[in-house]
Amino acid sequence: MKKLFLGASVGAALLTQVVFAQQEQEWESLFNGVDLSNWDVKFTGFELGDNYRNTFRVEDGILRVAYDEWPTFDGEFGHLFTKEAYSHYRLRVEYRFVGDQVTDGPAWAYRNNGMMLHSQSAQSMGLDQEFPASIEAQMLGGNGEDERPNGNVCTPGTHIEIAGELVTRHCTNSESATFHGDDWIKLEIEVRGAESVTHFIEGEKVFAYGGIQLDPDSIEATPLIAAGAPLRLDAGHIAIQAETAPIEFRRIELKRL
Repeated sequence: MKKLFLGASVGAALLTQVVFAQQEQEWESLFNGVDLSNWDVKFTGFELGDNYRNTFRVEDGILRVAYDEWPTFDGEFGHLFTKEAYSHYRLRVEYRFVGDQVTDGPAWAYRNNGMMLHSQSAQSMGLDQEFPASIEAQMLGGNGEDERPNGNVCTPGTHIEIAGELVTRHCTNSESATFHGDDWIKLEIEVRGAESVTHFIEGEKVFAYGGIQLDPDSIEATPLIAAGAPLRLDAGHIAIQAETAPIEFRRIELKRL
């Protein structure tokens, strides 16, 4: 009986390993660990493809948003866009804030970045446009003292619904704890078209919302709507921000649902 029990246990463990390996194969890495060839770059005031001051870079397999070549900041917000658009997926990101904010960066941008979901394409951005119409799953780092929830949502050019109610304010805080220091943080986001988006920080659900739609009165969405875009926002690109805070990513992976 003991031998049979041991054999069954080993078999179950092997089956678990096989299932886990198959599940891991479903994840796609969104950057190749070498360069930015599968991304599009756009900075405020600069033409598409101008990686201003070498801000976005891949070094030693790490995707970095770096400000060591910036003497000061003067409104040059940047975004790094996936070339492909997505609708139903789970996004898995591991990131950490490192170093100091660039001189003259706005106070709100201290240790601030975000994964821009259902974003317009880089090609559709205006030359002087600051932010793409999108849903931002916000990543915030603490200052070592004050509370600062992580995994919040901000809505440049968009609106969301929470518990069936339309939310038009720009940012809404999550129920996340504050994360101080330079430790790696795991953020996961489950996106199901325009119906629902759920944020997880370190495996804990911290926020959920739905009803993703363009804001017809916003400067970001007005040109898109005029060009025929529907208000309902079912899909879009994923973009990473450059908002004056240095940050590193060691994993950006996507599983299609």
